[in-house]
Amino acid sequence: MTNTKKQLAGDVAIVTGAGSGFGRAIALALAGAGAAVAVMGRRAAPIEAVAKEINETGGRAIAVTCDVVQRAQVEAAVRTTEQQLGAVSILVNNAGLASPYGPIGFADPDVWWSAHAVHVRGPLLFMSALIPGMRERGRGRIINVASRGGTRIEPHLSAYAVGKATEIRLTEHVDAENREYGVRAFAIQPGDAVTDLAHSTLSDPDAQRWVPGMLKVLEEWLANAPDPQPVLNRCGEFCVDLASGRLDALAGRYLDPEFDIEAMLAEAQQEN
Repeated sequence: MTNTKKQLAGDVAIVTGAGSGFGRAIALALAGAGAAVAVMGRRAAPIEAVAKEINETGGRAIAVTCDVVQRAQVEAAVRTTEQQLGAVSILVNNAGLASPYGPIGFADPDVWWSAHAVHVRGPLLFMSALIPGMRERGRGRIINVASRGGTRIEPHLSAYAVGKATEIRLTEHVDAENREYGVRAFAIQPGDAVTDLAHSTLSDPDAQRWVPGMLKVLEEWLANAPDPQPVLNRCGEFCVDLASGRLDALAGRYLDPEFDIEAMLAEAQQEN
């Protein structure tokens, strides 16, 4: 994958869930490629630290607190971004959570639904706020950070897996509806790394009860690759490629960094 310096110069990006982990890595990578970035999250301190890091290394960023499931907050965050940085051309919906754990009938349905809202309502609200402007300008890239879990059945993880599956299908619809207007959408698996989200899963009593096999996998990742940074960096570079338009022939699909992206691109370009 390419990561030409400043290939996103002139772009403005919003990255949700950007205070740590994959969101932070994506925000840093987009900024490193020249985009101005609105770093968003519910807690001020982490996103302010990321924005400061970007600004101190020659980039341009602002921190905007926002709960992605609250429509008024999302719309206010978009207004703030466009007032301070300019029209948004890149959206990365990264905010997510792994819980609750447990089978249907045992998992609290209200908590289950709240998780679904983060994975589906949040991206829907941001895309609803931004797509009209992207259409009008004839350009936009939307990256929805989904998961391999959204492509398969995951017993006792339905809140996460169903949310991510819905996010993937939502992405397919968004790309189909907007491609003729120059707005493309991608759903991605970010990679396998033990981030803060994974650490919270390891310590969660419900996860220990209901998904011990998954915890064993996380513990193996932690033992074999304790530094998540290479995986995080790779995800950031991948998002730069997607945001640049270079991989538009693959838009509307679920993509995993482990796929042979270049072979898929060549095949798709031949078909078109």
